[in-house]
Amino acid sequence: MTSGSTPSPDVSDGWPSLPLASWQDTYATLHMWTQIVGKVRMALTPKQNHWWHVTLYVTARGLTTSPIPYEGRAFEIVFDFIDHVLVVSCSDGTARRLPLVPRTVADFYRDLMAALEGLGIAVKIWPVPVEVPNPIRFTDDRVHASYDPASAGRLFQILVQTNAVFQEFRGRFAGKCSPVHFFWGAFDLAVTRFSGRPAPPRPDADPVTREAYSHEVISHGFWPGGVWPGAGTIEAPVYYSYTVPEPPGLRQAPIGPPAASYSAQLSEFLLPYDDVRRAPSPRQALLDFLQSTYEAGAELAGWDRSALDRQA
Repeated sequence: MTSGSTPSPDVSDGWPSLPLASWQDTYATLHMWTQIVGKVRMALTPKQNHWWHVTLYVTARGLTTSPIPYEGRAFEIVFDFIDHVLVVSCSDGTARRLPLVPRTVADFYRDLMAALEGLGIAVKIWPVPVEVPNPIRFTDDRVHASYDPASAGRLFQILVQTNAVFQEFRGRFAGKCSPVHFFWGAFDLAVTRFSGRPAPPRPDADPVTREAYSHEVISHGFWPGGVWPGAGTIEAPVYYSYTVPEPPGLRQAPIGPPAASYSAQLSEFLLPYDDVRRAPSPRQALLDFLQSTYEAGAELAGWDRSALDRQA
């Protein structure tokens, strides 16, 4: 920005506007593309607790699988949201590039699998999306075929800003804590703290849920909004916080900033992203939400904060 110029009304200190309605088609398509890439990582990466082996990570250019081991080599798949290209790079120096342009999910699936095959990487995935209503097999999906580079770029900038604050918040905790990572199933960036105690077993839950919540957690994240199975539609991007198991009194606990509230619809605390980006200090507003919701959950659930909270 040149000296004396006026900031764009939809950007606040690098925190851009991203109304759900403005990019819904691109969002739906990109969600399916990330699921395909994420399923490749899941198929070839050694398992880790709480499904940490399936996630993507924010980089200086987009989202990455991180290195995936394969028969004495490693490869990495990166969504580059600056040059708008998908890059598959191998540790032996070989690589393939797929432009991120409007194309069907079926074509993206075919082209990525062909690129992997051309690099000598054989992988089979279950070609059906998860955590979405009315899933369409990747091989058959010619419904989702949109890609707006400007919208993808705005999403990326939000992830960059959010990742930085989540990393700062993560550093305040001395106990077990997840990486800051992107779950392609729900399309959210999350960081999760653990009390160190097992959670009550969930014998009727599906295997993914049982593993994810095998221990007590307080989780925070960013979600662009959309349809949440069983809970309706959230029409705007939000930050969220939940405690599992949820202790009595959590829904009434005082939290900040003032725009934050408990959503009975999702059973989580929510803070609208737009309230964060318009705050005098978006970083501080988000940190206030993360810290106050953590303190509410940890106190009411009886976490040993003297052992878990890092002392300044």
